[in-house]
Amino acid sequence: MHQKTQDRLTPQGLHYSDLRHFVNEDGNYLYCRYWEPTTPPRALVMILHGAGEHSGAYGNVATMLVNQSLFVFSHDHIGHGQSEGQRLSVSNFSVYVRDCLQHIDMMKRRFPDLKIFLLAHSMVFCTKLLCHLMPNMTLGVMNPQWLSRDEKEVQNFYEDPLCYHGGMKVGFAAVLLNALTGLENILPTITAPVLLLHGDADKLCDIKGSHIMYEMVTSTDRTLKVFEESFHQLHKELPEVVKEVFSLIQTWLNDRLPPANV
Repeated sequence: MHQKTQDRLTPQGLHYSDLRHFVNEDGNYLYCRYWEPTTPPRALVMILHGAGEHSGAYGNVATMLVNQSLFVFSHDHIGHGQSEGQRLSVSNFSVYVRDCLQHIDMMKRRFPDLKIFLLAHSMVFCTKLLCHLMPNMTLGVMNPQWLSRDEKEVQNFYEDPLCYHGGMKVGFAAVLLNALTGLENILPTITAPVLLLHGDADKLCDIKGSHIMYEMVTSTDRTLKVFEESFHQLHKELPEVVKEVFSLIQTWLNDRLPPANV
């Protein structure tokens, strides 16, 4: 039997009874965020944050989407942010997928007639693994300077207590990399519209992955945009890059959705 909600605390000591959350199939409490437009929503957008981050790190993206009359929702993955779970530790990547599908189903019941778009940031760092290493051995701390060329954003990451600042465990990296093994079979089945954005100076995720995905998906509506000299977090890059990224996302969505009701 699980603790009563009023007795469950986030890793930061807050009561889940005071916060928006849902309980996954394993009985873990996952913290949620919702950004609702003032006008009737044209569609739903689920933001999937990256490894070591949390949903609150995408506030600027959510605001941009809400201004387009889109209902935005997200949650902190298990072991991240204000959700329960050992930090950056999961038995299988499918747990993340399962939890996301549960959240999507919740929103589909609330908005059965609206399309759902996924805005996902990387969960896989390009890491060379030595198979004999113990799962709890760390691979070293990710260099925040690789996230963005905007020093203010780098400093914000350093100072954000909800972000994970420790070393990545080999076990966690192995889980993420194992999730890639079946992608070559899954990618050709993707027929939905796809927009891929990548910085060519990204030191955390090899840009080759985006090129491979672009080539392997069978969608007739697919776009790959490469941003020159840009780092990993395009939504927190230099202002001129962020402006171009947001404009591209807005145009892409507006071309695929009915006009907003104002």
